[in-house]
Amino acid sequence: MEKSVTKTGKTVEEAKAAALEELGVTEDKAVVEVLSENDGFLGLGKQAEVKVTADVEENAEEEVVYYGDDETYEGDAVSEAEDAAVSFVAEVLSGIGIHGNMDSYREDDTIYISVSGADCGAAIGRHGETLEAITYMTNLIANKHSEERVHVHLDVGGYRKHRERIIEGLADRAASKAVRYGKPVSMEPMNPAERRMVHSYLQGVDGVTTHSEGDDANRHVIVTPVDSEKA
Repeated sequence: MEKSVTKTGKTVEEAKAAALEELGVTEDKAVVEVLSENDGFLGLGKQAEVKVTADVEENAEEEVVYYGDDETYEGDAVSEAEDAAVSFVAEVLSGIGIHGNMDSYREDDTIYISVSGADCGAAIGRHGETLEAITYMTNLIANKHSEERVHVHLDVGGYRKHRERIIEGLADRAASKAVRYGKPVSMEPMNPAERRMVHSYLQGVDGVTTHSEGDDANRHVIVTPVDSEKA
């Protein structure tokens, strides 16, 4: 399976060494693309950045994603859209001083990009607003390089996964309260992505329906018991 890793460092060699180490391959078995070189005086400017691509089939245990009935999925082949999306995210994060590990894979029409490292807060922002903005721009970039519609799922520092668990917990409590008291329950204001998450999650919950109300920053989800709608 082909995998790409983007790394930064004080020099091209430093960044390249880090990428090769993570992939577990030697340079002669990899394709190295220099995205940017250190252009600062005495290493104080923009860091060097490289993208290294290699066949890591021998190390598949680090790359395989398990799902379903003990089946395995190794992701679709790296596409031009994925390349463009990953390069854009790397450039944005480097520009705001965030340097960490970046992994990506594509499954059907979704490109998954995960960034890990210290001090990722600047790329997340208040209530994930910065992360949503970067994700939106990355989607635009990816779709410019794809004939078919693609969707980018970007997570930085594990924030999105953590927020998803919180949102699901809030949705469970709202649904339970709506059913118990037979009245609609208003959830806290959320951004569009989080509201879609609630709608999707509660579709699988019997006894309630959802819709959104409010404008702009005050727009929120209303969880309504089914019996209340029929009354």
